[in-house]
Amino acid sequence: MEKKKSNSKFLIILIVLVVLGGVYGTFKYMHSQAHEETDDAQVERNMNPIIPRVTGYVTKVYIRDNDMVKKGDTLFVIDDKDYVVRVEDAKAALAAAEGSYEVAKADIGSATAGVSVSEANIQSSQGNIEAAKVRLWRATNDFQRFENLYKNHSITKQQYEQAQATKQEAEAQLRVLQQATAASRSQRNISVSRSNVSNKQTEVASANIKRAQAALDAANLNLSYTVVTAQVDGQVSAVDIQPGQLVQPGQSLFYIISSQDAWVVANFKETQLNKMKEGQKVTITADAFPDTEFEGEITSFSPATGARFSLLPPDNATGNFVKTIQRLPVKISLTKNNDKEKVRLLRPGMNVEVDVHVK
Repeated sequence: MEKKKSNSKFLIILIVLVVLGGVYGTFKYMHSQAHEETDDAQVERNMNPIIPRVTGYVTKVYIRDNDMVKKGDTLFVIDDKDYVVRVEDAKAALAAAEGSYEVAKADIGSATAGVSVSEANIQSSQGNIEAAKVRLWRATNDFQRFENLYKNHSITKQQYEQAQATKQEAEAQLRVLQQATAASRSQRNISVSRSNVSNKQTEVASANIKRAQAALDAANLNLSYTVVTAQVDGQVSAVDIQPGQLVQPGQSLFYIISSQDAWVVANFKETQLNKMKEGQKVTITADAFPDTEFEGEITSFSPATGARFSLLPPDNATGNFVKTIQRLPVKISLTKNNDKEKVRLLRPGMNVEVDVHVK
C-alpha cells in the first residue's frame, strides 16, 4: 500500500510539473510572438566635457564633485592678467589705426580743395588768355598800320615805336598768362595725384581699422574665456582641478551630465530585428528600480553593428571565419508619461531590461 501511495504522489507531482511547464512554455511562446527582449541595454545622457579655450592658471574653483549646476553658472576662473593686457594693447592699436584714417581723410580734403583751386585758376587764366589774344590781335593790327604809315613818312618814329611796344607788351602778357595756365594745370595734376594717393592711404587705413577691431574682438573674446561657465543644466562629475593648476586649450577636465534628456541604447541581436520598427512601444525596467516600469518608444536604428564602430573592427576575409550573431544598437527615447523624478535618477551607464511590443 505504501508503495502505491508513493507512486500516486509522484505521478501527481509529475503531472503538475508538466502542466505548469506547458503553461509557462505556452505563455513564453505567445509572448515571444509579440515581444522582443534584451538585457544588453544601458541608460544614456548627454555628457558635456568641460574644455578650456585659453591657456592659464586656475585662480578659483566654484564647484565640487557631483554638484548640481544651472546653465550659465561659473565653474572656475583662469588668471586673466595677460588677457587684460592684450585687450589694452588691441585698444591702443585700434586708436592708432583710427588716427591714421583721420589723417588720410584730412589729406583727401586738402587735395580735393587744391584741385578745386587749380580748376578755378585754370578757368580764370583761360578767360584772361582770350582777352590777351584780343588785345594782341588789336595791337598787331595797329602795329601793321603804323608800320605802313611810318614807311610813307606819315607818322613819326615815336608813334611807330609806341605801336611796336604795345604789340610786344601784349605778346608778353599772353605768354605770362599761358605759363600761369600751364602752372595751374600742373598744380591740378599734382593735387589729383595727391588725392589718389590719399584715397589709397584711406583704404589702407580703413583696412587697418578693421584688422585692429578684429584683434580687439579676439582679445575680448579670449578674456571672456577666462571665466568658464556651464553650458547646460546638470550634475558635474569628479572635479580634478585645483587653484594654481595650469590648464591648456582642448584639455578635457571633467564632465557635466545633462539633466534634460535621457534615453536607452539597447543592443539587439540581428535575428530580433525582423519585426522591429521605429515608433513601437517599449517597456523598460532598470536594475536600480526593479519595481518601476518606464515607457519608451523606438526612435532610430544604428547605421551599422556595434562591432563596426570598434577600434579594431573584425575583418572576416582574414583568418578562420566563425559566424557569430551580431548586435545592432537601437535608440529608445523615454516618453513624457514617465515619472520625472524617477527619470532624473537614471544615470548614464545603468543597466536596464528592454521589452519591445512588436505587435
